[in-house]
Amino acid sequence: MPFCCSRLDRQSRAAGGFSPGISQRYGDAPSNTPRLSMRIDRHFYIAMLPALGELGGSAPMGLADLLEHVAGRQGWREQLEAMALLDDLLQRESLLAGQIEEAELAVLSLQQAHGEAPLPSFLETPTAGNRTTALQSDLLWERYFRYAHRLARARGSRFLGRWIEFEIALRNAVAATRAKRLGLEPSDYQVAADLAASDEELASTLSEWEAARTPLDGLRVMLRARWSWLDRHDAWYSFSVDELLAYAARVMVLQQWRRIEETEDVKA
Repeated sequence: MPFCCSRLDRQSRAAGGFSPGISQRYGDAPSNTPRLSMRIDRHFYIAMLPALGELGGSAPMGLADLLEHVAGRQGWREQLEAMALLDDLLQRESLLAGQIEEAELAVLSLQQAHGEAPLPSFLETPTAGNRTTALQSDLLWERYFRYAHRLARARGSRFLGRWIEFEIALRNAVAATRAKRLGLEPSDYQVAADLAASDEELASTLSEWEAARTPLDGLRVMLRARWSWLDRHDAWYSFSVDELLAYAARVMVLQQWRRIEETEDVKA
């Protein structure tokens, strides 16, 4: 089901059309009414987004395109950048590990992604010679999750806050499973654990992840879990930044799924 706004909007976009006119939604109130103007503004940014298909399909636009789409709304852009930064940091890890050679970045510069320039100040972690690469990575993710969660609370974004809490829970669950498999202490590999969602049932996802035949299959398991979470949560919102963020989260998952397929094609 494409992710759009109202059911009528979904039907209109799926047919390649535009959503219902503003006057149909809001009547004939004067356009200079401040509240009406805000509603029209929000409607414009949301209704102009192309429909998204199911998992495995192509994203009609990327995260960088979304940021450009909301360039005129600084508050929305700030929250969207916080979300897109997760994808950039994942690609940065892969670049530094030599797993990929190119990245499609939305927030970080190429120099930052390659470790040749400092990260944003809110991500910088104290350096110490005796820290392992894994520990430095955990510290970076701790800083990122706490920054994004603080931003969600400051901006009143329910979706961003819940999404971050889910991502922390999923990441920590996988890290704990890996640690147990290696005979290590799981608590040593948890980040921002006090922010993790406590109401998520991840046992079946972890079982499926452990049974995956290849690392790429394991990544697909994680992406399906994220897509399923979005199915359960993206219907909360209407014509707000939360709806835009839910849309962006789906775009992110679609992009990551495509990268997995491209990696398999190269290996084949």
